[in-house]
Amino acid sequence: EKNIIIPVRPEQLGGLETPRPPSEIQGGKGWNGKEKVINIEGKDVTEYFIRGAKLTVKIAKLLKVDLVILKSKSPSCGVHEVYDGTFTGNLVKGLGVTAWFLKKEGYHIIDENDSFLNDLI
Repeated sequence: EKNIIIPVRPEQLGGLETPRPPSEIQGGKGWNGKEKVINIEGKDVTEYFIRGAKLTVKIAKLLKVDLVILKSKSPSCGVHEVYDGTFTGNLVKGLGVTAWFLKKEGYHIIDENDSFLNDLI
């Protein structure tokens, strides 16, 4: 009642199908604007993640979004940590691609598991 929720799937906006092979950011530090996103089959899917992130930012601007809740650990949406790029389940501190673009544009981003989330919705 207090808020409007707009569900967005950045990877789908970027052109990837669901379901799809798992993808991780290479380099072990999350996204910083230069890394590659590779799927478990070895295919470079970076362009899809970047395209989806930019479209997500565009939607946020058009709809004047003031808070973005993102999926934990995702190579697109991770806020606090993401998988390290080795497909072994190891996590590293860092941002996903969409989280990085949103933060760069000044959006308030939080993780779906942040403890104060229930107070906001």
